[in-house]
Amino acid sequence: MRPMQVDIYRRSEPGDKLSYLIVPTGQPIPEEATNVDWQARQRDVHVDDAEEHLHPYEIDDPRAQIEEKGYAITSVYHQVARGDAP
Repeated sequence: MRPMQVDIYRRSEPGDKLSYLIVPTGQPIPEEATNVDWQARQRDVHVDDAEEHLHPYEIDDPRAQIEEKGYAITSVYHQVARGDAP
């Protein structure tokens, strides 16, 4: 396990689903992902960024996404049903 500390945000999507966005703790959401709909869910959370798929936030390849964009986000193919949301 390679722990990474992140801040977790979520937003509502059509069809009563949710998307999640994670950024390294203490860093702002990068400008291209800034959206007034993102709401902070948890701060300073330890996640294993070596995982290929980060459950329960349904984020694919979090390390690669963060290295490329500065954040990692739920794919439109993996949005979380509101009833299953963490």
